[in-house]
Amino acid sequence: MNFFTDNDDISLALSLADMERLATLSEHGFCFAKDFDWAPKDAADAADSYRRVLELVGEIAAERLAPTAAETDRNGSVLGDDGQVHYAKGIREAIDLFGKAGLMGFTLPYKYGGLNMPATLYTAATEIVSRADASFMNIFGLQGIAETINAFASDELKDAYLPDLAAGRTTGAMVLTEPDAGSDLQAVATRAYIADDGEWRVNGVKRFITNGCGDVLIVLARTEEGSTDGRGLSCLLVEKGPRVRVRRIEDKLGIHGSPTCEIVFDDAPAKLIGLRQRGLITYVMSLMNAARLGIAAQSLGIGEAALRVATDYAKERRQFGAAIATFPAIADLLFTMSSDLQAARAITYYAAVCVDLERGLEDKQQSRKYRNFCKLLTPMAKYYSSEMSMRVANGAVAVLGGSGYMRDYPAERLLRDSRITTIYEGTSQLQIVAASGGVLGGTLKEAVEDVLASREWDETLAPEVAKVREVVALIDEAVAFVKTQDAAYRDLSARRLVDMSAIALAGALLCAQAAVCEQKKRILSRWMLEGVAKAKAMHAIVVSGDAAPIAPQADAESR
Repeated sequence: MNFFTDNDDISLALSLADMERLATLSEHGFCFAKDFDWAPKDAADAADSYRRVLELVGEIAAERLAPTAAETDRNGSVLGDDGQVHYAKGIREAIDLFGKAGLMGFTLPYKYGGLNMPATLYTAATEIVSRADASFMNIFGLQGIAETINAFASDELKDAYLPDLAAGRTTGAMVLTEPDAGSDLQAVATRAYIADDGEWRVNGVKRFITNGCGDVLIVLARTEEGSTDGRGLSCLLVEKGPRVRVRRIEDKLGIHGSPTCEIVFDDAPAKLIGLRQRGLITYVMSLMNAARLGIAAQSLGIGEAALRVATDYAKERRQFGAAIATFPAIADLLFTMSSDLQAARAITYYAAVCVDLERGLEDKQQSRKYRNFCKLLTPMAKYYSSEMSMRVANGAVAVLGGSGYMRDYPAERLLRDSRITTIYEGTSQLQIVAASGGVLGGTLKEAVEDVLASREWDETLAPEVAKVREVVALIDEAVAFVKTQDAAYRDLSARRLVDMSAIALAGALLCAQAAVCEQKKRILSRWMLEGVAKAKAMHAIVVSGDAAPIAPQADAESR
């Protein structure tokens, strides 16, 4: 079994991503081949390398990681009497396997032992891993720590830490959140100061830290005395040691194999990454695209796993003399789940491509174009995919009925695991706020046209393209109305504007897929049939001006 080769939709998404172009950008014209034997020599070589890597990820995920997921969920990670966090057996083995396979440095440069892969390939690998065990993705997906060191730290720090991170000999954590500073990172109070010996020290408490037991911790701390906002924050590298104590592991609803830690720093030795005062404004914000994409991909993996559990069960379970997959109500639910998943995948992979283009293109105007796309698409991908994972996982439990509620099947675990995707790396509400700016500013319309203008549409697809543009026109009208209202009404309307935008963008991307894949036409037809109806309903609410939920008496009436 292989979780890459058995998923044609991933291959289709990658084929439309123009991987040869992305490879040329990532490999800087394939200049690395002269110094590294394993670096691709041309686009064809890169395509073969990418396929082989994803096949390797798919094989390990299916054969070694997925079989341990249920046991990992039951046992979880444990904080021992020795003060050390002990991973579940399956997680320990997975770290070792992925490290030995060279997969823990997926996007790092060759010189540090990395694979130098584009973000689009990393997105696919993350989805595949998450389908096997979403909790291990929280360690595999933390390669952004190494990317942060590579992007902003000194050569001395890069040489000291990146080879071990790439080889899986060490793991890391991004240490941002505090008990009194959740999503509002400007309120971070953990303090860093220069001691008498000239070295940095860190004091404070951090909470909800994914893999907080990691060896290399990137800590957001306040370095400027008297500061109260983001301008006083810097990033520091802290190694696990006697001055760093995991005080507890959170007892969570799901992803039990991923230790979520509360950490105490007691004058912990630290090293400054980059420049002072740039920790939040530059360094952490630069991670947002990767972080959002990572959770979007994790959501796809959970959704894929849930859909397959439900589909397999529906084909095997017989009631009233027939497989329940033949019952119209079940068939409709499975079709809706599949459409939802495929739409989310299309948006997420398109967002990943835009990240690669923004990073790789030397033309400043084109790079700026994709940077604007990323500001819209990465929060949209994270929002839509994470909400999708909950809908699909919930649907899987419904298909399995009573069995879905039992631990005998993975459906209940997938439902529990899906819930966190809408919360960490920014809640759905925060993603909506982030994405709505691109909708109000016209970036969504530009992105849709970027997709639709890429080809001529034949007579079978022209009506669906017209429906996509119909939804865009509804968005234009809704945006024009919202711009005449106050800020509170704009915030109230943001979710509907972003939901309408997801319908339009996914519709455009599904049109592109249907142009090369006949099977996609059925998905596209239903997506746009329902999408236009939903968009019209949301448009009507937005342009009505109804502000009942935020009216002065609304709070009192809700009690």
